[in-house]
Amino acid sequence: MTTVNPLYRPRRLRRNTAIRQLVQENFFSLNDLIHPIFIEEGLTEAIQLKTLPGVYRYPESQLEAEVKELAALGIKYIMPFGISHHKDSIGSDTWNDEGLLARMIKTIRKAAPDMIIIPDICFCEYTDHGHCGVLCEHGHVNNDETIANLGKQAVTAARAGADMLAPSAMMDGQITAIREALDEAGFEHVSILAHAIKFSSAFYGPFREAVNSELSGNRNAYQADYANGRSAMIEAELDEAEGADILMVKPGTPYLDLVARLRQQTNLPVAVYQVGGEYAAIKFAALAGALDEKAVVKETMIGFKRAGADIIVSYYTKQIAEWLRNGEIDSLSK
Repeated sequence: MTTVNPLYRPRRLRRNTAIRQLVQENFFSLNDLIHPIFIEEGLTEAIQLKTLPGVYRYPESQLEAEVKELAALGIKYIMPFGISHHKDSIGSDTWNDEGLLARMIKTIRKAAPDMIIIPDICFCEYTDHGHCGVLCEHGHVNNDETIANLGKQAVTAARAGADMLAPSAMMDGQITAIREALDEAGFEHVSILAHAIKFSSAFYGPFREAVNSELSGNRNAYQADYANGRSAMIEAELDEAEGADILMVKPGTPYLDLVARLRQQTNLPVAVYQVGGEYAAIKFAALAGALDEKAVVKETMIGFKRAGADIIVSYYTKQIAEWLRNGEIDSLSK
């Protein structure tokens, strides 16, 4: 039998924990994670979501306490979603300075002055038809009327105290409309985390329960077609040219190829959103005993980072923070 003596042995750099840590290429910490949170008008108690175990809709009365708890865990970045009880055909509550969007931003700011507030900028939670903008007579979303309203919503959020905005409506020209509206109102310091590549995805199913969506039909006419990668890159190029500060791919796990392509295409920070269906797939498998939840979550986060993401929006953010505090997982940073 011939003896083989490899000239190079990659296993030398995997020999023990200390050596593996020395050459580790990717890592993440709470500094990379944004925590989404759902706030519903009219609630008196928090409601755990059936399709997102461990995730809740919070009443406004509990928002301050929840935000203080998040801050105490070391979470620095929060993305609030409002579930409105004042819906209309255009989502006008979002540009009301006393509306839900403005109120929840003000509450978060009071509870945790140093927390970075990044509200979702869209209309799907505030319209009685569940679409992301103004419907025309044929049932299609009117792009240009919608982006004018997005500008008004953006200014209201900035005036309430938002640090960064996360527009997700997938309207053509929405970044230009928002950037111009912010600058004209004196909020040139407020940055934009663009949902640059947001696919029309079945993975959003649990989110629709979370926000009590009124949607009839689908959003295929304005969200990106998941079969198309090249056109998705065009969406991101346009958002960058229009003044976005960060570009995001949503969902995450099924589209790591596009996260990697976007990382090569831009010098802007790249974000990824681990959406409800991704979270639920791991959570329910873990509850069934099929997966080691903590190990899989850590591996998934590293996968996002390896693909090129600088920032991760995840429903696991609070749980990761709790696991770290309790010593249930080791440090995620190098």
